[in-house]
Amino acid sequence: MANNEQNTKYTADVILPPSKRPTLTPATEPVVAIGTSTGGTQALSTVLCALPAHAPGIVIVQHMPAQFTAPFADRLNTQCAIEVREAKSGDRVRPGLALIAPGGRHMVMHRAVGYYYVDIVDGLPVNRHRPSVDVLFRSVAQNAGAAATGIIMTGMGDDGAAGMKEMFDAGAYTIAQDEKTCVVFGMPKVAIELGGVRIIVPLQKIPEMIVLAGRERQPHSGHSHP
Repeated sequence: MANNEQNTKYTADVILPPSKRPTLTPATEPVVAIGTSTGGTQALSTVLCALPAHAPGIVIVQHMPAQFTAPFADRLNTQCAIEVREAKSGDRVRPGLALIAPGGRHMVMHRAVGYYYVDIVDGLPVNRHRPSVDVLFRSVAQNAGAAATGIIMTGMGDDGAAGMKEMFDAGAYTIAQDEKTCVVFGMPKVAIELGGVRIIVPLQKIPEMIVLAGRERQPHSGHSHP
């Protein structure tokens, strides 16, 4: 990585431009977006392995070097009732499947007629990370709006906090892991401070929230978290 990439903190704008106020028609399928970093591999294992096979479609950014994401996804796939795999461009987001962004590249979610799919893209690091949670969360805010649930878990720094606020403002239901169960209460703390978090829950409660996200629910109106 060039020195200027290491020293400059880019925002998601370098990968995905901010959109004007979304004017989406209601989506039919719920989607769950998860962002995590330090401590996230164990946290993701705890969450994904507790999900039933019919859980809603999930897209994930875990900060991890390129050579580790595929083996990590493969290991989870052998342990979980849902399917877990490293994402490839064109993969559809569907119930019972969790897609993990490959290390070293960004993942963005798009919406087609009746379904979501992901693209894996190159580009500058965002918040000094590639993949970046902010990039994924912005794409989910723009393409799923109130049909999305955003979850920010243990991690150092602030990647994902701005994107979670965008999801919140687009009507998504947003969740932060609580300080007690985080290895590092960095990313969730900043997301809470930005006003982008609807509820704060312990790690063990997150699988239940994901299952609830797959059921019909009323999107919140964009007020601050309690």
